[in-house]
Amino acid sequence: MNATVQIRQRGTLTLPAELREKYGLKEGDTLRIVDLDGVLVLTPMTPIVSELAREIERLRLAAGLSTEELLATLREQRARYHAEHYADADVPTA
Repeated sequence: MNATVQIRQRGTLTLPAELREKYGLKEGDTLRIVDLDGVLVLTPMTPIVSELAREIERLRLAAGLSTEELLATLREQRARYHAEHYADADVPTA
């Protein structure tokens, strides 16, 4: 489908009803715009980040961890992962 849209006051534009229906877009949905050297790509964003945040918080509470304890554990895990996977990269080569 080809469609023409016009930018209105305050930068708003209206997506054609056919596209909104085809992709299940509703008022309040978030879209991402990507600039590929002048070609603008508009794509729906999935709410995965907020879902992940809720699940992490649920698991943190279930485990009885404070936010500080969770962050400290994540830092330890990140350091361990880095040491295991990038130890050789830290050594300068001659």
